[in-house]
Amino acid sequence: MATQAKSPEIVRFGVFELDCRNGELRREGNLTKLQPQPAKILKILVSRHGELVTRQELAEQVWGSQTFVDFEQGLNYAIRQIRAALADDTGHPRFLETIPKRGYRFIAPVNNGHTSAEGELPSTRSRRVILRYAFALLAVAATAVTLGFKARSGLLNLHLWNTPHTPITSIAVLPLHNLSPDQEYEYFSEGMTDELITHLAQIGKLRVISHTSVKRYNEIKQPLREIAQELGVDAVIEGTVMRSGDRVRITAQLIDARSDQHLWAQSYERNLKDILALQNEVAQQIALEVGISLTADQQARFGTNLPIDPAAHELYLKGNVYSNLLNCDGWAKGLNYYQQAIEKDPNYALAHLGAGESYFHLADSACWSQADAFIKARSATQKALELDPSLGKTHTLLGNLAFYHDWDWSNAEKEYARAIELDPNDAEAHAAYAVFLVAMNRQEHGLEEINKAHQLDPVSEHTNMVHSYVLYLAHQYDQSIDHTMKTLELYPRSGASYYWLGQAYERKGMYEQAANAYITSGTVGGGDKQEWLESSRRAFQKGGMVGYWQRQSLEKQNQGPAGTCWRSFLYAHMGDKERTLQWLDWGFQHHCDGLQFLKAEPIYDSLRDDPKFKKLVAQLQL
Repeated sequence: MATQAKSPEIVRFGVFELDCRNGELRREGNLTKLQPQPAKILKILVSRHGELVTRQELAEQVWGSQTFVDFEQGLNYAIRQIRAALADDTGHPRFLETIPKRGYRFIAPVNNGHTSAEGELPSTRSRRVILRYAFALLAVAATAVTLGFKARSGLLNLHLWNTPHTPITSIAVLPLHNLSPDQEYEYFSEGMTDELITHLAQIGKLRVISHTSVKRYNEIKQPLREIAQELGVDAVIEGTVMRSGDRVRITAQLIDARSDQHLWAQSYERNLKDILALQNEVAQQIALEVGISLTADQQARFGTNLPIDPAAHELYLKGNVYSNLLNCDGWAKGLNYYQQAIEKDPNYALAHLGAGESYFHLADSACWSQADAFIKARSATQKALELDPSLGKTHTLLGNLAFYHDWDWSNAEKEYARAIELDPNDAEAHAAYAVFLVAMNRQEHGLEEINKAHQLDPVSEHTNMVHSYVLYLAHQYDQSIDHTMKTLELYPRSGASYYWLGQAYERKGMYEQAANAYITSGTVGGGDKQEWLESSRRAFQKGGMVGYWQRQSLEKQNQGPAGTCWRSFLYAHMGDKERTLQWLDWGFQHHCDGLQFLKAEPIYDSLRDDPKFKKLVAQLQL
């Protein structure tokens, strides 16, 4: 009776062998590590060599048709792992061909082999290969012992290539993909991305792109090389986060974007209370892989691995999600979560810092009473600094308080400088310092700082808007307009960008364009503003820019003290010098926000030779 042929168990291609029973890949007898999902995908592709296998087919076979996980990034990650294991070139593939927008085809010749009933290797194999298998078995056994030890410490490591010849000096951490069964944990993966960036940013020799720039790639699908070019970096980190109960697993891989070469991959698993130690370990390992030696101070900082209350950490991450909305409602909701985190863990410095930042923005944006909110902002920030003196962002916030609220110019500069010293990769610190410097009439230095902020945060809405503002304050109107137009290509509903575009157009005498920009600024944020839109347009058509600003003056009268502080600005736009000077003096007596820009703000240029104006500038000690 004929024996039924078995399906291939060992498949050979080039110098590789794939054991279809357990997904093990060997190169000339030596085990090459592949994670379960990439191994399963490779098995499918090899079994259908020469055929197109669509991305949808792979998704259904690997993740299941009922999966709720967005498989796109997981599949991209798996394909890159396969290519790295096979040392395959995407430009000139020998094994795996990409069919754009459709799927993949395994193109290498494939030989099928079987083990005998007794489990012996086929007789056609040479003694040399048999010996390799023997050594491979020993290597597998030794690896199993090693991996067992490392798994207990929560670490699995895979070096995919030698250190690159060209040094890596800049890096971007792409949004870590959430693989958790519960999609509610999206905030957790976003928080892990942000915190990993923060840890890496402490390495001064490495330029690290800010989270506000990389988060847009969570929704935009682009090749890694294009992303790297947009961000201006040599390498990218991409990976996944899986949260289950009180355990978290993070995988990360380092890719040289210039060559699409995979340099390193690693997996970590820890208890949630040890999340800080995990993040420190990942950051240190990346520094090692790109060839950067940490200073003694950096090593000591990374060695501070105090346990975190998991509940407090979750509340803190949720607070960040709302605070990043950058509006009154978001800051208020974020503050609520930070306060809950502080109740859970009174020694959690980042939660105190988050509360301080929330209070500051609620005050600075006139969402809440400024006097009370600024006092609470200072108290929370000082507590954060007391708990963790290494946090650069606390000094940025103290600098903002000194600049915007205290009018203490020397202390503001000291705090901004200290923030940048502690974290030279903090785009927000560079941007805040740039605004301060230009306000102090130190335009050249200010433009240097905003350029640094832009390099660290090249495609975020906020940093690009501040860049336009700094150029406007420096009286570089054409450059401000050009930069704002580029920002609006990325963020066509950026109300703040349209506002500063209007300011620059108005200074150039381009009043039709200025009015259109102002009106667009007031409408892109949503809501029912049709009446305001029509009345503002009629006011401009009837009275030009003076008519437009008279209409805005009526609007500000309903905003209480904050609106009163705007009166000098509004009268300056209307060209009423006497009332402008009158309300500037009132603003000085009532400590109105905005007077710190008196020396640089272009709207006051026509007043600079007036004795009353000169006296006010002297009183402010600008």
